[in-house]
Amino acid sequence: MTDYKTFETNRLILKPLTEEDAEFLLSIYNSHTWLEYVGDRNMRTVKDTREHIKKNIVSQLTRLGYSCYTITLKDCNTMVGISGLFDREGVNGIDIGFALLPEHEKKGYAFESAQRLLEAGFKDFNLKEIYGITKNKNKSSKQLLEKLGMHCEKTIKLPDKPTKYLMFKISSKNRRAYPLITI
Repeated sequence: MTDYKTFETNRLILKPLTEEDAEFLLSIYNSHTWLEYVGDRNMRTVKDTREHIKKNIVSQLTRLGYSCYTITLKDCNTMVGISGLFDREGVNGIDIGFALLPEHEKKGYAFESAQRLLEAGFKDFNLKEIYGITKNKNKSSKQLLEKLGMHCEKTIKLPDKPTKYLMFKISSKNRRAYPLITI
């Protein structure tokens, strides 16, 4: 197996999500905030989630060298969420995404992990621009994308989704518009 990059911040470890993380990802996919703001992925079993990870997440990691990462607290080794750089259908470029278990929201973990992955996207993976998409009603996600230095460009429709999404963008040439975490 290839060794893929793991990232750290002051409080977090971001490691590539694997099939062994299926039970954890299943809990994210079925949390009330995920269902409200992202939508139902129809994942009901660990087996279904393991197949999804293999087909979608591990395959992108193998192809591009980055994908979805678990967010783990350094001080207690507890997984609290996911964050990643995604080659998503319907987005002409790479999309940054994040989700936390509800009990770990509002503690800065999504921002800290997304900020680290933005830097990795530009520095380690040589991306020229990164997008962020969210539903208009998801005020927390919109605020986080703006705090990252991203700007809303337009609304888009994703394949097989009835909802329109706001599309945010940041480019490598203006990435210094946001403050970086000391790592």
